[in-house]
Amino acid sequence: MSANMDVVGTPAMHEVLSRYRLITCPARHYLRSDTPKFNNENCNICWLGGIEDISKLSELSSDFVGLDVANGYTIKFVDAVKRLREKCPNATVVAGNVATADMTQELVLAGADIVKVGLGPGSVCTTRIKTGIGYPQLSAVIECADAAHGLSGHIIADGGCANSGDIVKAFAGGADFVMIGGMLAGHDECDSSVENGKMSYYGMASKSAMEKHNHNNEYRGAEGKTVEVEYRGPVEDTIKDILSGVRSACTYVGADKLKALSKCTTFVRVNRTHNTIYGDR
Repeated sequence: MSANMDVVGTPAMHEVLSRYRLITCPARHYLRSDTPKFNNENCNICWLGGIEDISKLSELSSDFVGLDVANGYTIKFVDAVKRLREKCPNATVVAGNVATADMTQELVLAGADIVKVGLGPGSVCTTRIKTGIGYPQLSAVIECADAAHGLSGHIIADGGCANSGDIVKAFAGGADFVMIGGMLAGHDECDSSVENGKMSYYGMASKSAMEKHNHNNEYRGAEGKTVEVEYRGPVEDTIKDILSGVRSACTYVGADKLKALSKCTTFVRVNRTHNTIYGDR
């Protein structure tokens, strides 16, 4: 699924991803003003908003909605998930972000069907550098997936994927969905112009995003960055490459379907080897 970021969560991206039965999470500003730009009757769309967007989410015809905050470790957020579940009793509810098993269980028990997992792994996220807060993404996926599945819940691995092999590892770790942003940046379907063969891509906690949406204030610093990525043409070519990698991985491990991938794989820890030359003592 595409991340709900300004650059990649666009109507044009949704149109292409839908052809391949992939999910688009529209950028949040579309939720607040331009929902008609997306085909809400298409099941391949997930609307994500903040706590302040609960009423708007409950008014949508979509049955795939959720709450997306940077820090899901608050009582206020858990209560918000409960309110969204009450307002949307028949919807598939997403909640996040968290990175530990105990909070995954808390959100599932609060009413979330799917928990979004990831604290700081994104390519344009600087939370780990700015605050020192974070969690290794693969470890988070494995632990949170185990916790969610024990309660008949599911998880989204959000961030940290730079190639199709990373997506495969997320699924192998137990993820039910994988959210990507940077891998979709630099394409024609993005909300960004081409300059000197490059396109801009920025995190939603970056200075660029805060300026665009008038979120600047004196006490909040940026926890994201703006980067230039190579222009890569139509996103369809990248999607085909991703799907090809996932399919090939399934053949290597003998998984007849994506859901079986985690049951057919084993992770092996690889330590970096240091070659040391010892002199005479």
